[in-house]
Amino acid sequence: MPKKRKRPAKFDFKPFSDQQRRLIHWWRPMVSASECNYVIADGSIRSGKTIACIIGFLTWSQEMHSGQTFILAGKTMGALKKNVIRPMLQMLEAWGWPYEYVRSGSEPHIDIGSNTYYLFGANTEAAQDSLQGLTAAGAYLDEAALFPKSFVDQAIGRCSEDGWKFWMNCNPAGPHHFIREEYLEEEKMMRKKVYHLHFTMDDNLSISPKRKQEYKDAWPHGSVFYKRFILGLWVAADGLIYQQFADNVADYTVTSKWLQDNPIQYAVIGVDFGGTKSAHSFTLTGFTQGYKQVVVLDEYYCKKRINPKQLQDDFIDFVRRAQARYKVYEAYCDSAEQTLIAGLEMACMQARVSIGIQNAIKGPINDRIAFYNSLIAQNRWKVMRHCTHIIEAFEQAVYDDKKPHQDIRLDDGLMNVDSLDSTEYSTESVQDDILYIAA
Repeated sequence: MPKKRKRPAKFDFKPFSDQQRRLIHWWRPMVSASECNYVIADGSIRSGKTIACIIGFLTWSQEMHSGQTFILAGKTMGALKKNVIRPMLQMLEAWGWPYEYVRSGSEPHIDIGSNTYYLFGANTEAAQDSLQGLTAAGAYLDEAALFPKSFVDQAIGRCSEDGWKFWMNCNPAGPHHFIREEYLEEEKMMRKKVYHLHFTMDDNLSISPKRKQEYKDAWPHGSVFYKRFILGLWVAADGLIYQQFADNVADYTVTSKWLQDNPIQYAVIGVDFGGTKSAHSFTLTGFTQGYKQVVVLDEYYCKKRINPKQLQDDFIDFVRRAQARYKVYEAYCDSAEQTLIAGLEMACMQARVSIGIQNAIKGPINDRIAFYNSLIAQNRWKVMRHCTHIIEAFEQAVYDDKKPHQDIRLDDGLMNVDSLDSTEYSTESVQDDILYIAA
């Protein structure tokens, strides 16, 4: 007998701010904004725009359409399920609306009443292909500024039913991002009929002043991340990537004495493989209890040409050294080099070194940058002083000034991005879990 799925908990609705109410009800015929085809809710993190978008999109699609198809998209399917589907199902439970959530198969979807909502991840250019042939009455794109332009264009093209509406929410990116240039400039807003709602954390009545301040302190004040995620501004990234670290290196470097007062619960290894102009790099990162501190404990850096056997021997030595002092169970390796990964796995088995070797997640570089800037601002990231390559890499990392509006990290063969990559790989598996934990 098939196991019965547990129903989601009912959503705990909180009072709505005026801005949230505008987003929820803008489409209603008696509201002047209902003449618009698009709504774009942008602004700071934790400002309540996502919840208001979900409520508005659900009530609009159910009250204004019957027997229609809709698009629900997130930057990845995992992000969509976490940020949108989970609260959406909780809302449906609270309202008592019948629904069927079809998770498996090639076309995951939710049937609500007579309408069907197809679910999509949009993290690659190829994602647009999944929309081909679909006819929709509307779409909701969560974190839309992280989508490829091709997916957004394709989703708009799919919305061809009478009375269609297109919903997007996002945190701002650079000033020349296609969403800002094509939908938020005044002339294009009027021509395309875009309703723009800007949110700040003050528009979220459910967040306490204390928590609000903790979010504001999560990035260096004045940094590009503070301006985008807290002030909600479409601003360019330029100059040093880790300005606060570069200005105060001594505040973030520690010795073994510091570890005595901050015991490491476990550690993870990140591995970046070198090429013609790059280096092989291993980073051992440890975590204290409750992820209060994230600490680079050891490093390996080799820019000279070595054969796979030497790389395997060096990796085994690094793992043994790490496991002699800490609980180390996993290594996350650059997934672009499957042959080298297979070589490490075989070498570890033959040497009877027990460690799980995984493909690195390799999420968007700017997500990793935001993560480390947040930890640095909260004084929760430390580096052992002997890890000189990692210290220099973070101290010198800059945005590419030849690509001023694209948030591209400079990788010219001279900058040490290898130590950056291996360090990021060592924390990506827990990045989302600890980003907003207050120290």
